[in-house]
Amino acid sequence: MSEFVERATQPYAAIPIRATLREWGSVNALVPEVFAWLADRGIPPAGPLFYRYRVIGGLDEEFEVEVGVPVGAPVDGDGRVLAGAAPPGRYAVHVHHGHPDGIAETHRDLLAWAEQQGSPAARDGERWAGVFEYYRTDPELQPDPTEWETELAYLVTPR
Repeated sequence: MSEFVERATQPYAAIPIRATLREWGSVNALVPEVFAWLADRGIPPAGPLFYRYRVIGGLDEEFEVEVGVPVGAPVDGDGRVLAGAAPPGRYAVHVHHGHPDGIAETHRDLLAWAEQQGSPAARDGERWAGVFEYYRTDPELQPDPTEWETELAYLVTPR
């Protein structure tokens, strides 16, 4: 079920990358690096791992994505890891249940639903104001991808 949710600013630490879907392994490879960076500094995660999409690409077109983890307070980046924040505002939210291979359809459905409600996703041309995939299932605890939950969130009304 899709819904609108008001969210406050959420600080995070993330590693930015540009990659096509064909190169997606390089995006996924950043996950342990982000967690290790936080652990080395004694910073606990304040939420699940996420991917923030700035530009959405395709098989051969580059995505601009940040692989990140929410934190309880702003952090200082170091050149490799950036300090960011999810913008406050109203988000269209939907939880995708199942294998990530089917998530593109859930994205399309959520965008269509938000537009039908009169709240299209905030963007400037190809650049999205706030598109997040929050990985609510830890693959180490639940190895079956058909049991995974991924929360999709699109900023529709910035504050």
